[in-house]
Amino acid sequence: MGTYTLIATAAMGLEAIVAREVKDLGYECQVENGKVLFKGDETAIARANMWLRTADRIKILVGEFKAYSFDELFENTKKLPWEGYLPEDAEFPVQGKSVKSKLYSVPDCQAIVKKAIVERLRTAYKRTSWLDETGPLYKIEVAIHKDKASITLDTSGQGLHKRGYRIGQGEAPLKETLAAALIKLTTWNPDRPFLDPFCGSGTIPIEAALIGQNIAPGFNREFLSENWSFIPSGIWDKVRMEAEDLANYDQPLEIIGTDIDHRMVKVSKENALEAGLGDLVKFKQMQVRDFTTDLEYGVVIGNPPYGERLGERPEVERMYKEMGQAFEKLDTWSVYMLTSHEDFERFYGKPATKKRKLFNGFIRTDYYQYWGPRPPRKEKPE
Repeated sequence: MGTYTLIATAAMGLEAIVAREVKDLGYECQVENGKVLFKGDETAIARANMWLRTADRIKILVGEFKAYSFDELFENTKKLPWEGYLPEDAEFPVQGKSVKSKLYSVPDCQAIVKKAIVERLRTAYKRTSWLDETGPLYKIEVAIHKDKASITLDTSGQGLHKRGYRIGQGEAPLKETLAAALIKLTTWNPDRPFLDPFCGSGTIPIEAALIGQNIAPGFNREFLSENWSFIPSGIWDKVRMEAEDLANYDQPLEIIGTDIDHRMVKVSKENALEAGLGDLVKFKQMQVRDFTTDLEYGVVIGNPPYGERLGERPEVERMYKEMGQAFEKLDTWSVYMLTSHEDFERFYGKPATKKRKLFNGFIRTDYYQYWGPRPPRKEKPE
């Protein structure tokens, strides 16, 4: 078993949540801008892909060095032990990015890194001819920031937000990783009722159900590194078995998703079925102003329309007001809303307990948090 430096990439503002998840898996980590670094073996690679709900992807850091010239980039890349990762027939495209660095031509950097790896592999595998690249896929990235080059291998393939359950979606779907983060930033636990009044294609309620039953977010999909020779296939089987054993399918849940659009309610139900949740999550067509319940100490999480287009603003502002009036009656509930509308609190009718800046894609938003009272402690049976 080897030890690797692993990078869990994270959207801006979510690094601390990703770090908490990494620690929960049992790995010490350090947080940097847009990423969380930790050390682990082949099992750690599989477990991080299987379990991290809020990370974008898991990469292996193959090497890091200063590169002020193409020559330095070539020589330092060639020194790295590529034959330990790539088999002789590996297909290995190289992507690149460069920020504030002398080597600013990304196509040139990609070509040089590719050439250096080819030379290293030809020597290692005693090849006189060109490499065939007919085998498993290894995605390599060279990222140069302030003249420091980092060369990584992407172990995930498709981004980790692709859980494998989304059949349909609305116009502006929330990324599954952000939806999971919104839930993790609240006090919700599976014993409390849960409502998303703007459920769209069902992402937030589905993520809540997966968290509530401790179902691994990667359980329904495949990962690029499952085909890699240096990660024995038995490891993936073991990690999948572990995920199956840790899932708590008997945990009862009270999760409701509502939307004004009956077509989105239908899409939500289909996505929940695809996620293996059956009828565990209740979806219904409803306007937010009509929501009432006798349940107590619940949590509302919503990603309402923002009114980004001027014509939509008055309607959105009226809806925020109606929402504030409807939720005023839920005096034991906590409410969390994500929006880019800077006057949300005024229309909702009261200031938030706390605000947190988050990015929904490229839109800067605030997560408005209204904390309700703590639920009474349950008496433990003697």
